[in-house]
Amino acid sequence: MLAFIIRRVVQSIIVLLVVGLVAFSMFRFVGDPIDGLLGQERTIEDIERLRAQLGLDDPFLVQYWDFLSRAFQGDLGISYRQSRPVAEILLERAPATLELALVSGVLAIFFGIVLGIFTAIRRDGFAASAIMSISLIGVSLPTFLIGILLIYVFAVELNWLPSFGRGEVVDLGGWTTGFLTASGLKALILPAITLGLYQMTLIMRLVRSEMLEVLRQDYIRFARARGLTEKAVNFRHALKNTLVPVITVTGLQLGSIIAFAIITETVFQWPGVGLLFINAIQFVDIPVMAAYLMLISVMFVGINLVVDLLYFAIDPRLRVDRSAAGGH
Repeated sequence: MLAFIIRRVVQSIIVLLVVGLVAFSMFRFVGDPIDGLLGQERTIEDIERLRAQLGLDDPFLVQYWDFLSRAFQGDLGISYRQSRPVAEILLERAPATLELALVSGVLAIFFGIVLGIFTAIRRDGFAASAIMSISLIGVSLPTFLIGILLIYVFAVELNWLPSFGRGEVVDLGGWTTGFLTASGLKALILPAITLGLYQMTLIMRLVRSEMLEVLRQDYIRFARARGLTEKAVNFRHALKNTLVPVITVTGLQLGSIIAFAIITETVFQWPGVGLLFINAIQFVDIPVMAAYLMLISVMFVGINLVVDLLYFAIDPRLRVDRSAAGGH
């Protein structure tokens, strides 16, 4: 087990370094930040002085190493646009994104598993067929279009929910939350549904497919032959084996929720790190872009690592295979 963890951690570090290198190299083609920092009255001397001050005249690998060494110490640089530490800006925006991702993830996992089980058990029923047909909307429609449709129906036509912003928030000593206010909860509904709908549909269809496959196995027939109730067969035997492969995909989808938050936050003007990244691209704010992509990479790799460990802990076949391989 320890060797497995060490190997996964080393692989995660290598992935982070490669992702950071690729992302950092892409920033060279976004634009020149000097154009947004200096006015039209700039001179060649002003450009050269600012470029040297920001370290933009250093070789690419030197800039990348400087960024990594400072990031390892908790220094993510200074925002070109706001002239503030990037770490401070991210800490201000992170609560909004994390709360949105948390609510979206809970909705996606809960309804995805419940509806997946229902459509598998009642696969020939009208309700299951209707749910599967409606689920095609969540798969086929782009996230931004779903958000716009929800805004049109519930904010414009019905005027039930706000169409943008986070609502009123409460500061809990550095962490701002909208969970404690009515306007904050109402503002969270539409973006959470928009962000979680696609993930919920994928999880539902995966759970249904896996459960239908498990229900065809011989041990399920033997369980029924022993006189077990359908409830015991479905939830004690079938569901347990269904969730093993689902855990892997679900974990990766949770990482995707944070990545897809860029689109949702832009549509709803949600003040999170996704909207911050979009604004940083417009102003070629390289420190903010680099910090954001590294943050997303760390989350993806961290979630993937946790999923691997859970998969290893839940599925005894992996432990047996590795023990057998170690014995040989």
